[in-house]
Amino acid sequence: MHRLTRTVLRALCFVALAAVVHGQGPQGGRAGGAPGGGRGGGAPQGPAMTVPKPAIPNVKPVRSCESLATVALPNTTIESAAIDANNPGICRVTAVTTHPPMGDKVRVWVGIPAANWNGRFLGTGGGGFSGGNAGGVTAPAVAGYAAGATDTGHEGASGSFALDANGRLNWQSIRNNAHVGIHEMTVTGKALTQAMYGVAPKYSYFNGCSTGGRQGLMEAQRYPQDYNGIVAAAPAINWNRFHIQHLWGPVVMNAANNPVAACKLAAATAAAVAACDSIDGVKDGVLEDPKRCTYDPKALVGTSAGECGAFTEGDAGVIRRLWDGPRREDGSFLWYGLPRGADLNAIWTSRGTPLRPVPFGISMDWFRYFLTQDPKFDGNTVTPALYERLWDQSVEQYGVVFATDSPDLTAFRDRGGKAIVWHGWADQLISAEGSVDYYTRVQKEMGGAKKTAEFIRLFMAPGIGHCAGGPGPMPTGQIEALQAWVEDGKAPESLPASRREQSGAVTRSRPVCAYPLVAKYKGSGSTDDAASFSCSSGF
Repeated sequence: MHRLTRTVLRALCFVALAAVVHGQGPQGGRAGGAPGGGRGGGAPQGPAMTVPKPAIPNVKPVRSCESLATVALPNTTIESAAIDANNPGICRVTAVTTHPPMGDKVRVWVGIPAANWNGRFLGTGGGGFSGGNAGGVTAPAVAGYAAGATDTGHEGASGSFALDANGRLNWQSIRNNAHVGIHEMTVTGKALTQAMYGVAPKYSYFNGCSTGGRQGLMEAQRYPQDYNGIVAAAPAINWNRFHIQHLWGPVVMNAANNPVAACKLAAATAAAVAACDSIDGVKDGVLEDPKRCTYDPKALVGTSAGECGAFTEGDAGVIRRLWDGPRREDGSFLWYGLPRGADLNAIWTSRGTPLRPVPFGISMDWFRYFLTQDPKFDGNTVTPALYERLWDQSVEQYGVVFATDSPDLTAFRDRGGKAIVWHGWADQLISAEGSVDYYTRVQKEMGGAKKTAEFIRLFMAPGIGHCAGGPGPMPTGQIEALQAWVEDGKAPESLPASRREQSGAVTRSRPVCAYPLVAKYKGSGSTDDAASFSCSSGF
């Protein structure tokens, strides 16, 4: 594989909740999240996508890069247009769009190949509350795409943009981050590409993970004309639910007066994996389908968790409720927990002496700026009753603007749009069951499983954490599969997945099957070889 295309994949698969600093997970994978939320980010690693053949052969620029500064677009100012001093193959354009009379500023970054444009536009997404960044367009532009990114109207990764200078909700800023900014980036990016080459992109694609995955699906729901194809990884579909879910751990632990130490949470996860590992017929440290694992932490009571001491009945009760997920005080369902096999410490750890739960940093921004408008709000003060009220507020107040959970994709489908959604079963930040929930509702809305699969398919990756990492093989080739589906009519039945050493050598490969199918061992051959598995309805 070319180093160029490896770089392309890393740039295209934007991580999610990019404001989170991931820790080192099992076997060197990036599986953990920094408790409390740090600032930083990363990108999924894996084999590279190939540089595609031109969709518009022999197309040449009809004007200089610098002349794009004079292009007139509605409510848009072109701040700069110049050849990248560090990469003379890229024309970089920065534009600012506003929505009079609101006085907002949505910054858009566009990278256009100075030559050898492949005829396609690629929109990129962000992570956490960050809409995206200028560096996101570099690798795609090197590979021949015209590419776009945006800050969605605010700088940095904080959610404080939700409040204006007077501490009141700034609804234009909120809408920009929720959906308007990505749409403006798409419109501006394609217009500037057409201005430079004299012809519009033949195909437009979007690729993002977490927030980026939500942004992609939001495009399909609100602006179905923007993209021919979308890759949505670990999508933050249920934004106004999972931020509240992130506080479930502290609420449960504080109500029970039973914070659970990090080593006990890790031991419980390891025990669940060990107990359920062989359900799929292969013992490899990965749960192929965590929904089939019903391991009860009661089995741990009285056993040692090393320096954390012995598991108590209280510890087991808390861990069980973390896996079960948020419930009302009467026990009725609110949302999913983390599947068995996912790192519970990422969002529900405890630290200090005495031990105290640590609310997850990014989600605390949701409580502080969006729900309470109190920047000093302490998540550890939330009682079960208050939690329930805040849950209802979040769902009702922000469902329309942020939720991205509409199952009606009629307009996207009717325009010929295609979408690949994939999610790691061991995602430690966004419950993978949220994606299964959404896809199931899309199937019901859009005429059943068969008809739905004609334009959108879900792939669940065993053992993969948030956007990447974990003990499982990493799915690859999503963009190639999407382009083959859009441009050649070849729908993907599975995605190739591999686990690699630092040298790049493949140590395990598997097919990641289109949901609800799973990879079933054929009974012979190496269990580290994809050829030994087939997609099946059961094990």
